Amino acid sequence: MIYIMIELVRRRLNPNEVPSPGAQRVSGPHLSLGGPGQPRGRVSATGTVPGENTPGLLNEAVPSWCPSAARRGSLRAAGRGRAVTSRGRGSGRRAGRGPAGAMSASAVYVLDLKGKVLICRNYRGDVDMSEVEHFMPILMEKEEEGTLSPILAHGGVRFMWIKHNNLYLVATSKKNACVSLVFSFLYKVVQVFSEYFKELEEESIRDNFVIIYELLDELMDFGYPQTTDSKILQEYITQEGHKLETGAPRPPATVTNAVSWRSEGIKYRKNEVFLDVIESVNLLVSANGNVLRSEIVGSIKMRVFLSGMPELRLGLNDKVLFDNTGRGKSKSVELEDVKFHQCVRLSRFENDRTISFIPPDGEFELMSYRLNTHVKPLIWIESVIEKHSHSRIEYMIKAKSQFKRRSTANNVEIHIPVPNDADSPKFKTTVGSVKWVPENSEIVWSIKSFPGGKEYLMRAHFGLPSVEAEDKEGKPPISVKFEIPYFTTSGIQVRYLKIIEKSGYQALPWVRYITQNGDYQLRTQ
Repeated sequence: MIYIMIELVRRRLNPNEVPSPGAQRVSGPHLSLGGPGQPRGRVSATGTVPGENTPGLLNEAVPSWCPSAARRGSLRAAGRGRAVTSRGRGSGRRAGRGPAGAMSASAVYVLDLKGKVLICRNYRGDVDMSEVEHFMPILMEKEEEGTLSPILAHGGVRFMWIKHNNLYLVATSKKNACVSLVFSFLYKVVQVFSEYFKELEEESIRDNFVIIYELLDELMDFGYPQTTDSKILQEYITQEGHKLETGAPRPPATVTNAVSWRSEGIKYRKNEVFLDVIESVNLLVSANGNVLRSEIVGSIKMRVFLSGMPELRLGLNDKVLFDNTGRGKSKSVELEDVKFHQCVRLSRFENDRTISFIPPDGEFELMSYRLNTHVKPLIWIESVIEKHSHSRIEYMIKAKSQFKRRSTANNVEIHIPVPNDADSPKFKTTVGSVKWVPENSEIVWSIKSFPGGKEYLMRAHFGLPSVEAEDKEGKPPISVKFEIPYFTTSGIQVRYLKIIEKSGYQALPWVRYITQNGDYQLRTQ
């Protein structure tokens, strides 16, 4: 009885609807599911089944002057069919409204310095490809006005761009795009192209446009970043010719393997692991000697030359690790903003704080961290600047190393700013050498080896024809460059590095510690 009443109400609301026998239909503002005669499991945002002239999915509106983009799109639809069949609901979801800010790039261009399109790839078809012609005039106009930004606009189209050598990489979007994702993708494109062609410039783009189209097709799909790991891409997009093999094509083992970042069958005659703990010290000291900002930015980089599929376990004296394992009495360090490589098993790290991973082959960054803590200046600089009216200016610079005596800073460079019109330099120093660099308006005091607990003095004398002009200039800070091996400012240490492989071979792990300058500046009075 209830069913009959519902049916009568439905027919009254839709008097012109004639139900077809056996049809099942669920309607919504942007959703329709086909009946028995249509493929199941596909959702369309336009009321039609993907693959049947669905706007914005595979039938992209690609101009005639960008033929390879259309060719690659048609190959994908016919050969792999990945945009429709392998993702099913995903294509419909992306073609619909989707979450705000989830949309990425509509198209990607590579331009020369004059704004001429060298290569392009249209991913969505919702932005006219000729819109890029407005990019260079807008960029030049903003540059002249001094208001240049990494995001430019023309009408409803946004240009997100970066510059590399003599090239502009530009991504366009008409929607509410995730800008950070787009910029990360553009820098990743530069990295992948550089690993393929060594030097990424206009000539390398022209010489390798076929491979670049293949890479662009794999790097992004329908405006969303996909495979961006160069090691994976190099397995099935190569610069070498291959003979045609009969039979069904097989995807590379790395693509379908759970460990996509490492290939199988790797062999080395000598198995070794090199681990570098590198810390950069960012420091800003006021003219009164007060530390205004101090920070340690660290990373653990590895070079792995191991056979097979080894598992590595790394132990650090991180305070978080020792708090959970009950060994907090040892000297420990509290790390912040820790970021791991994708090979690290995060679930295991969250459970027992063990850094366990199957490493990629070769060089990679295992993790990075930051310590926002008070840092004692490793190299302290005191400066006394005396101006003699209308004649000369004299500098007395004292450098002191404030780290342990058993450590030594190598290749120390102290950059001291001088007036633009200074001339007739004279130098006197107790150690190292001093060089005047007039194009940078600075003197560079170089000390090849600076042991801990030492103090050195340098004097400089310059002729100064116009002191009044110097008073109007700003006072740039003194900057210091250095590198201290076998030393970390934070005190982080590698407790152990275990290498486990089913064949049971012996491997040699090597650990090195380096502390170097980051943004290290001391202001002068």
